[in-house]
Amino acid sequence: MKPKILASLTLSVACFINLAPTKTDAQPTPILDSTDLYDKSPNEIGFQPIFNGKDLTGWDGSPELWSVKDGAITGQTSAEHPAKENTFLVWTNGAPADFELRCSFKLVPGDAEGFANSGVQYRSKVVKPSYWVVAGYQADMENGPNYTGILYEEKMRGILASRGEKVVIDADGKKNVVGSVGDAKKIEASVKKGDWNDYTIIAKGNHLVQIVNGHITVDVTDNEEAKAAKSGIIALQLHAGHPMMAQFKNIRIKMLD
Repeated sequence: MKPKILASLTLSVACFINLAPTKTDAQPTPILDSTDLYDKSPNEIGFQPIFNGKDLTGWDGSPELWSVKDGAITGQTSAEHPAKENTFLVWTNGAPADFELRCSFKLVPGDAEGFANSGVQYRSKVVKPSYWVVAGYQADMENGPNYTGILYEEKMRGILASRGEKVVIDADGKKNVVGSVGDAKKIEASVKKGDWNDYTIIAKGNHLVQIVNGHITVDVTDNEEAKAAKSGIIALQLHAGHPMMAQFKNIRIKMLD
């Protein structure tokens, strides 16, 4: 994506969710050694990499299923080495509250069934350490036509917003679709199957926004106080089922005031 387009997108999203202006007078200490994996345009000021492009330093998951290939975090299952249940690669260096996270992802089916499903967990928690099982908000993605861009809550409330929806969740947990952020079919058409796509996740207070390839896919305000997570871990999903590969690169985060 070109710097001018990136800058325009960031400005529009910032206005959309009332973010405070980015401070540019000081640079934070990098979480990991800085790499050349991501765009160094002004649009990237304040973002720091959380994957070094070389190995899984700072991440924890099944060594049988997760590795680094061609500079990308790679989760891969096969008929010989399936995932017994949904399992995750967990970032171990923090549990962010308010942040913007950006990454690129690619999903590749491993057989003729064409199945490939993954997601980026955020404000989540580990519920089964022995198999790196995670519960919480998930920026969903798949090789099929239905789930890329939706907000799913793994092992909890399920689908909180489908693609194209602006949703307010009441204090009692009722989901109300109060508007649209775009046509679901047009958003889906922008997803490049079997190729690299860009995902942005913005979490500030109880307001959650997800963006795929420059298109806002969901806008959710979660008012269910007892279940709306305010902070938590970041993790990458490897879905149980047919053989598949999920890859992630250019993963960087900016903490928000």
